[in-house]
Amino acid sequence: MTATAYRNLVDLHRRQAERYGPRVALRFKRHGLYQDVTWEHYRADAVACAAALVDAGVGPGDRVGLLAENRVEWLVADMGLLAAGAVNVPPHAPLTARQVQFQLRDAGVSWLFISDREQLDKVRHVRTELPELRGVVVFDPGAAGEGALSWRGFLQHGRRLLPRLADELARREAALDADSLATIMYTSGTTGNPKGVMLTHGNLLSNAIGTGAASEVGAEDVLLSWLPYSHIYARTVDHYMGLYLAMTLCLAESQEALVLNLAEVRPTRLTSVPRFYEKVYAAVASPDPEQTGKRLRNIFGPRIRELSSGGAPLPRAIAEAYQAAGLLLLQGYGLTESSPVIAFNRRSAHKLATVGQPIPGVEVRIADDGELLTRGPHVMKGYWNNSRATAEAIQDGWLYTGDLGALDADGFLSITGRKKELLVLSSGKKVIPSEVEGALLADPLFDQAVVYGEGHQFLTALVVPNWDNLRRALRADGTPLDGQTEDELAAHPAVGTLVARRAEAALRDLSPWERVKKMIVRAKSFSVASDELTVSLKLRRNVIFDHHKAELEALYRA
Repeated sequence: MTATAYRNLVDLHRRQAERYGPRVALRFKRHGLYQDVTWEHYRADAVACAAALVDAGVGPGDRVGLLAENRVEWLVADMGLLAAGAVNVPPHAPLTARQVQFQLRDAGVSWLFISDREQLDKVRHVRTELPELRGVVVFDPGAAGEGALSWRGFLQHGRRLLPRLADELARREAALDADSLATIMYTSGTTGNPKGVMLTHGNLLSNAIGTGAASEVGAEDVLLSWLPYSHIYARTVDHYMGLYLAMTLCLAESQEALVLNLAEVRPTRLTSVPRFYEKVYAAVASPDPEQTGKRLRNIFGPRIRELSSGGAPLPRAIAEAYQAAGLLLLQGYGLTESSPVIAFNRRSAHKLATVGQPIPGVEVRIADDGELLTRGPHVMKGYWNNSRATAEAIQDGWLYTGDLGALDADGFLSITGRKKELLVLSSGKKVIPSEVEGALLADPLFDQAVVYGEGHQFLTALVVPNWDNLRRALRADGTPLDGQTEDELAAHPAVGTLVARRAEAALRDLSPWERVKKMIVRAKSFSVASDELTVSLKLRRNVIFDHHKAELEALYRA
């Protein structure tokens, strides 16, 4: 069915519930047991949520916040507030109170759904700075009170109101068209302050349907979902595409429990970012490729048909390792401003070194300076309250992505780097840091890597080892240091020697100016909590370099 067959996301949700009724739509684990939510129950709770919002004075186009980790209530609240004609503003759950306040105030949020007491404490800390916020609903029953309504009571109130408000909800659904605003998503970004990306019902619906066509999956599929719904990747590819294809959407408990949940759920499909695939590979890598392949297949289970990767560049060596194991790891590409998917590899047509062909309805072209441009129904409405940034990003209908790309003769797209992240050495040689980092990460010894060197005569890098693999490598070298902490290991000369030797081998096929000459071994991983990674686990280079500027510059004086 085409995107035009559905008027908006609410229409899609209602019709799928009518079509599939008692079938399982959602599966989640709570108190150690998996619980199922049918399509009809999913719809009934969303409508009750919508009725309660209407009664609370939320009007069409009003902004409603959703501050929570992934959970079934997130999905219900999203569909409920959309059914009320409202606009979802979902800050990322790990953000600080001050960061949350900026987004909620900038968007003018009037009501807010939150997950638990921890998030409620953040809101209370900044509540006096949110003059437009009229009410808060908390999902966890024990956290309600003191001005916060319980989710269960909010839904029950909505159910009682439904006979009176059913016609009003039908009018609001009918009034939503492709241009109606559905969400404002603040980009965490790798540089600068966040901007509110305005995405419409038409943006999200067209992208979910186009991606569904590229993914070649259907209602019989079981999708294990763990990436945050506050990020556009999982929001479209898991949530809305799952709605369109009527897949069973299973919520993982957490990133830490993902391997356990894979064994329990045995999904046919998983959406993830390269970081997860790298960590799994590093944990099971063996000198024997057959043994490595067997371990990988055991982790992802007997029913898996498709692994998808997005949100950041996938190192080719990782994709090749999974393919050698008989696991098809398909890379795609997009950004928040494009709802997000621009291109995606298909099971029937894929090239590992690329991000695939554009999905249906999406146009791409390469500008004279190599920048990738895209046009189509997926391109955002603009940036919230920022007409200048909108005019810079969208020109003549084309979205300027800021990424460098190339198209081959078969229409497969390759991303070669970020326009603003291209390093220029003092010799004039240009380096794409992600390519160098990808080559390093192909060695299981390395867990994370960040390349540095703008304006200098050679490259340096910050590297975080996979400490289990590094300890094994030290024992193999006859230098066991098992009793030392990671901080002690990072400073040990034997570790520096091993890291330098493995880096030299990993980069041997690159040009001389692309090889890292000196490195700093860091004990702790880059993280979202330290603001060094975005929520989609992309490197925030400016923050990382600020944290290590003195150490990196000292490498050039040594």
